[in-house]
Amino acid sequence: MLEFILKPWHLIVLFLASQLNREQERIIEYLQVENQVLREKLGKKRILLNDDQRRRLAVKGKVLGRKLLRGLATIVTPDTILRWHRELVAKKWDYSERRGKVGRPRTKQEISGLIVQMAKDNPTWGYTHIEGALKNLGITLSDTTVKNILRQHGLEPAPERQRKSTWKTFLKAHWEVLGAVDFTTIEVWTRGGLVTFYILVAMRVATRRIEIAGITPNPDAAWVQQMGRNLTDCYDGFFLDTRYVLVDRDTKFLPFRGVLEGSDPKPVVLPPKSPNLNPHIERFMLSMKSECLNRMIFFGEKSLHKALTEFTAYYHEERNHQGLGNNIIQPGSEVGQTEGDIHRRERLGGMLSYYHREAA
Repeated sequence: MLEFILKPWHLIVLFLASQLNREQERIIEYLQVENQVLREKLGKKRILLNDDQRRRLAVKGKVLGRKLLRGLATIVTPDTILRWHRELVAKKWDYSERRGKVGRPRTKQEISGLIVQMAKDNPTWGYTHIEGALKNLGITLSDTTVKNILRQHGLEPAPERQRKSTWKTFLKAHWEVLGAVDFTTIEVWTRGGLVTFYILVAMRVATRRIEIAGITPNPDAAWVQQMGRNLTDCYDGFFLDTRYVLVDRDTKFLPFRGVLEGSDPKPVVLPPKSPNLNPHIERFMLSMKSECLNRMIFFGEKSLHKALTEFTAYYHEERNHQGLGNNIIQPGSEVGQTEGDIHRRERLGGMLSYYHREAA
């Protein structure tokens, strides 16, 4: 009979194995406590699992067996996990996928999506109108099927959808004649100390053109009204030929809204706390602050005015805009040239840069 000789490297292997086992036990203990804490936070609220989550638990639970699961499972009982496993096994052998479907065949998902898209794009279209539009595409369905599909997706009949025009539909319909205004602030050093200046910005949404309508440390009613008159001047106002202007509910805009309500364009007052409904001018404010205002210290109103003038010129004539196909709002004749020396144009001491080719 051969005797087993314990060598030093055997001891090392046994030591490492025991250390690994202890580490795994600590991990398991931690996960158990973590699950218990989560269950305590949820209280008696039932955790609802989808089929994929049940499948994953069932597969892993079957390997462990009921005895080990009793010490580990905290979300569901071991019997439940094992029952899921039995159901998966039974489902594998029931050959349900080979059985013929009973009743009328279901409408293809692609066609259902097309019907929903038609209803959303055209609020005035009724069931019969959509049925006819589908017929033009070689798709034959009854108006009852169209009706059922729209109901499944929570879409009302045409009269209801027509009354409930979405914000996206409104923007799309008035894109070319839509303007927006908003305030932002910046701190300026003056002889009296640090003063908050208010900057009123106006935008033509379709073109992204902007105008710094005014700068003031005191945006009182008279000042705001005058800015409104300037922007809506019938000869050279920035909002000339604009029909609607997006305005938030800031009380500073009450006099401005009063000016608009008595003329054209009309104000569209946004819901409370909804900057996402006026995203284009909000994005401009972010760009202006991150690329210019927040990188400078201003001493007096003149320095602020100069910086805003320079940034406005850069924004219109030199800055590429992703929302406009990465193009410049007012490109110069040198844009797109392939010959000539490359030069860098600097603004605000090199903080803003524009590279262009200079004709020979």
